[in-house]
Amino acid sequence: MAKRVLIADDTVFFRVALNEILTTGGYEVVGEAANGAEAAELALKLKPDIVILDVVMPVKNGIEAAKEITKLKLPVKIVMCTSLGYEPIVEEAIRSGASAYIIKPLNAEKVLNTLAGLGPF
Repeated sequence: MAKRVLIADDTVFFRVALNEILTTGGYEVVGEAANGAEAAELALKLKPDIVILDVVMPVKNGIEAAKEITKLKLPVKIVMCTSLGYEPIVEEAIRSGASAYIIKPLNAEKVLNTLAGLGPF
């Protein structure tokens, strides 16, 4: 059974590109959100296996969304994805509940390897 993924990014181009990478890689994209507030709502509603969050989004950023999703105690792995790859942001993302981090621009092999490395669900 394919792992179910929720994608959250305020850029349509990124969501489309990531959706293509994931579906080609055998994942099922169950939802997309344009901001962190939508991501938290959809995570509760859809109960995905994986949530991929951009760090910089309107309404609620990815780190705030990760904290909220973590508080829901859902059996979900959170992966942060952004062009902001400097260490303080990575550390804050991990403290917020993220299991992994993907740096933009997207590379299909790196994305799929990161998700494969998340371990057991």
